[in-house]
Amino acid sequence: MRLLITFAWLLAAVFSVSANASLPLPQSQDGLPTLAPILRKVTPAVVNISVLQQSPEEENPLLSDPFFRRFFGLPDDGSRRVAAGSGVVVDAKHGYILTNHHVIQDAKEIVVTLKDNRRFPARLVGSDAGTDIALLKINATGLTQLPFGDSDALQVGDFVIAIGNPFGLGQTATSGIVSALGRSGLNIEGYENFIQTDASINPGNSGGALVDLRGRLVGINTAIIGPSGGNVGIGFAVPSDMARAVMRQLIRYGEVRRGRLGITMQDLTPKLARALGVSARAGVVITQVQAGSPAARVGLREGDVVVSLDGHPMRNAVQMRARLAVTPAGDTVELRVLRGSSERTIRVRIAEISARHAGGGETIPELAGATLAVAKSEDTQTAERAVLVTAVRADTRAFQYGLRPGDIIVGVDRQRVRSVAAMAKALRAPGHHALNVVRGDFLLTIAIH
Repeated sequence: MRLLITFAWLLAAVFSVSANASLPLPQSQDGLPTLAPILRKVTPAVVNISVLQQSPEEENPLLSDPFFRRFFGLPDDGSRRVAAGSGVVVDAKHGYILTNHHVIQDAKEIVVTLKDNRRFPARLVGSDAGTDIALLKINATGLTQLPFGDSDALQVGDFVIAIGNPFGLGQTATSGIVSALGRSGLNIEGYENFIQTDASINPGNSGGALVDLRGRLVGINTAIIGPSGGNVGIGFAVPSDMARAVMRQLIRYGEVRRGRLGITMQDLTPKLARALGVSARAGVVITQVQAGSPAARVGLREGDVVVSLDGHPMRNAVQMRARLAVTPAGDTVELRVLRGSSERTIRVRIAEISARHAGGGETIPELAGATLAVAKSEDTQTAERAVLVTAVRADTRAFQYGLRPGDIIVGVDRQRVRSVAAMAKALRAPGHHALNVVRGDFLLTIAIH
């Protein structure tokens, strides 16, 4: 009996330690774990966002008649109010609110509603489709802001809370864990380095907060994968480090000004590590250094392994690509590089990408929605003439293909094109085609059908 009692006490102790280790939560007065203290602190910083946008073209033709619009009390300009999503107050003093680019895209007016039901018109400071981040500003007092957390320090298994406005129901909180890091290949936008979580994220949560158990902002909720747009436990958030870097550029320039380092890269694998004679288990292998680029000027070589950028460990090429994508041209970054058994620190200045064109633009049916211009690029990747995408309208064929303003089209099906006419001729040939596009520091292939 004494042995059984001792065994029972040991089991109780084991389960007690396990519960405390797996659920590091505050406790209520009756000793039960609860998220309530964290939510009381952070939810006032999460806002609802509604926009005024143009009504769909498939509206009843009668509603385009001004008389009928006034009769039924509809806006004269054919617009409609939409509960678009959520946002996060990140600077109470200046009224800055982070949200998603797709939440406010094509908005004519933006209205922010706080948790205390105060409503304010918002001004769009700037927006970046490549990272799906936008920054708003409101003039309000008594705001609560969320402090930034270090998203680079997140680990799979960390507890997180998603807060937003799903389905327009009102502010809602869900909890879960970090399911994966560095997710990409979702074809959502140009620079993907998502945090994956099983905390429920649904339509309307976009732009809301992903917070850790210290109440710090670690991500901006962005997208889900699920049938019929419902949640099945696979949600994605833009890391807070990336969102903060975009915010700084939007405040300073009103846009993100990307530069170039002049390298191509891939993930470090165990096989590559053995071949290169490096001891690192994670990093980014430089596979090509472009002649005359900033990377070439500071002595970077093929086979060098980058293990950190500005003190942030680089786990893979996706992470490094995303970090470089939000580093402004003109800034200097510090790389920790392994070359065989030696390690060195290399500082390199990010160069501007410049493409001069005479102004104006052309359109072609094959890329409907894009405005194109012949440009003389000063980037060594795209020397001579190429086709610059000067503008892309949302919800058009060119946008759906993935073209974005600032893209430089250097070829079709790996054949150089130096004019809009030459590109159009190549795209009119039978069959499917692929555009060879330079975006920032990277060469992309965009399928056209």
